[in-house]
Formats: sequence, C-alpha cells, structure tokens
Amino acid sequence: MKRVFTILAITGLLLFGAAPKAIAQEAAKTEQVANDATQQKTFHQELKQRFIEGGPFFMGIVLVTLILGLAIAIERILYLNMATTNTKKLVNKVDEALASGGVEAAKELCRNTKGPVASIFYQGLDRMDEGIENVEKAVVGYGGVQMGLLEKNISWLSLFIALAPMLGFMGTVIGMIKAFDSIAAAGDISPTVVASGIKVALLTTVFGLIVAIILQIFYNYIISKVDSIVNNMEDASISLIDLLIRQKK
Repeated sequence: MKRVFTILAITGLLLFGAAPKAIAQEAAKTEQVANDATQQKTFHQELKQRFIEGGPFFMGIVLVTLILGLAIAIERILYLNMATTNTKKLVNKVDEALASGGVEAAKELCRNTKGPVASIFYQGLDRMDEGIENVEKAVVGYGGVQMGLLEKNISWLSLFIALAPMLGFMGTVIGMIKAFDSIAAAGDISPTVVASGIKVALLTTVFGLIVAIILQIFYNYIISKVDSIVNNMEDASISLIDLLIRQKK
C-alpha cells in the first residue's frame, strides 16, 4: 500500500508540477512573439517619428530628392533594358538580308528592329551608295547621337546624389545653431538643453546619407549598363563596316 501511495504521489507531482511549467513556457513564448510583433509594428512608427523630429522642411526636401532620383533611375533602367539587343543575332540577320535581298532588305530589317544598334545600322546602310567612308562617318556620327540618348538625365541623378548629403549637412548646421541658441537662452550647458538641437542635426545627416547611398547604387548600375550598350554598339558598327566591304567586293 505504501508503494501504491508513493507511486500515486509521484505521478501527481509530475502531472500537476509539469503543467504549470508548460503553461509558463507557453506564456513566455507567446509574450516573446507579442514583443517581436510589437517591435515590427513600431518600426515604421519610429521611422515616421524620427522623420518628423528631423524637421519637416529639410527632411521633406531630402524625401523629394529621393523620389525624383528614384523616378529618373527607374525611367533610365526601363529605357536601357528596351535598348538592349542581341547584336550578334542582328549582325547575322543583316548579313542574310544583304545576301538575299540586298541593301533595301537590310534597311527594312533595321527599320523594324528596336534599339540603338539597329538605328545605327540603318543610317550606315542608307549611305551605302555614297561609299564606305561616308558610311563610317554616318555610323560614328549617329553613334554619338544614340550615346547621348542613353546618357539622358543621368546628370540629374548625379546631382541628387550630391544634393542629398549636402542638405543633410545643412540640417546638421542648423540643428547645432538651434542647440547653441538654446544654451544662450537657458544660460546653461545641460544635456537636456542641447539634446533636441543635436538630435535634429544627426537625423538630417543620417537621412541625407541614406538617400545618397540608395541613389548611388542605381547610378552605378545605370552607368555600367550604358557602358555595356556602348561597347556593343562599337563592336556591331565594326561588324557592319566589314559586311558592307565584303558586299562591295
């Protein structure tokens, strides 16, 4: 009987002792999940609060700089993606068109093909009757025109990259001036007096640098894309001149 009571007592302790422990662990997990959700929820609120604390004037200008810079970057990326063509495939098609239908067939092919390379080919083929030298001049000249179209508005993007941190630093200077004005008004250099001005100074600098970093990434990608297209244009132009020289022979 003693053994039975002992076993029952041990079983009861295990059951009723483990239950509160399991409940406590489950409650701790629930509280952790709630805390994570609260932190994730308040991130945007804190970002909004920091933006307001930085001052609506300079922070608004920095935000406008970011929006305009992203608009230009997205427009350039879309344009460059549409301007990208398979130059080797186009050169082969032009070669086949010259062999089968002559210059007019090649011009029709280039007219119906999108991209700067096809436009350069058309200008060169259009002056085929004037000699190879004039064809080369036309290809080089129109290549410069297409390069200008590829680089359109990129200077504005570089301006916004330089402008964003400058606006942030200007906000920093203004924040420090406010801090010294607070010291002069209070006649004391306590942390509470200068904290608000220094906070404005740091927040404007941080947001300005963040905007510059984001736009710089897009700028470098666009420049590399333009360089790649220009290299393809030059290689394709050389191939076109070779095709026309063989056609003359």
